[in-house]
Amino acid sequence: MLIPLTQEKLEELIPRIATADQYRYYWGKASDFLRRMLISVVAGVGVFILRLFVWEAIHPITFILGIIAGFYWLWSPVYLASRRNTEIRRYSYGGFWRGRVLDVFITDEVIGAEETVNKRGDLVIVENRERRLTLEVGDKTGFNTQLQVPLRRDHRLIRRGDLAEMLVLSNRPDLSRINMVSDIYIPDHKLWISDYPYVQKTSFMEVSRKLMRQQQRKRRPYRPSDPVWEN
Repeated sequence: MLIPLTQEKLEELIPRIATADQYRYYWGKASDFLRRMLISVVAGVGVFILRLFVWEAIHPITFILGIIAGFYWLWSPVYLASRRNTEIRRYSYGGFWRGRVLDVFITDEVIGAEETVNKRGDLVIVENRERRLTLEVGDKTGFNTQLQVPLRRDHRLIRRGDLAEMLVLSNRPDLSRINMVSDIYIPDHKLWISDYPYVQKTSFMEVSRKLMRQQQRKRRPYRPSDPVWEN
């Protein structure tokens, strides 16, 4: 099932400014925070030194630059998330897609490599591997796509045949060619499958529940007590 969405609804589901989930994603681990803090300190010191050698007339500008540099550790996750949101918002058309889980499996993927020296002094390359979940979803029209994400404990609940929902983005009004997809929602287990949380989850689930109720009303047999129309 694919239902086109208005531009206003798409902008609600894919916000321009970072959401809390997106901010947490780019906040990262302790090492990421320390790296940002180091950049803030170095940039702040650089602005302070610059302030000593410039005209007093432009001190207000250097003061503002110092504040921006000093708080880089705080605002950079917002900037990175908002820039990434722009990638998916550049598509002019989108729709709400509902299908099924076709396949789900786990793989070991190489996510990086580093050089080190063993006890004999030989240079060796050590591969950093990560267990990842690959989820394939599709529908009766023949459309299917895969999403690969880091493995989490609750992913073990997913089974073939589970309902799957997501946003699809396209540059064509009829959505005949899908250019990008969002994170995937599994309503049977209330699970979000994503590497990056593109979707505003609360708004997305409201759309999902509304469409589910509409489908249930269509499938329900008519009863004499039912109203002829609804206001």
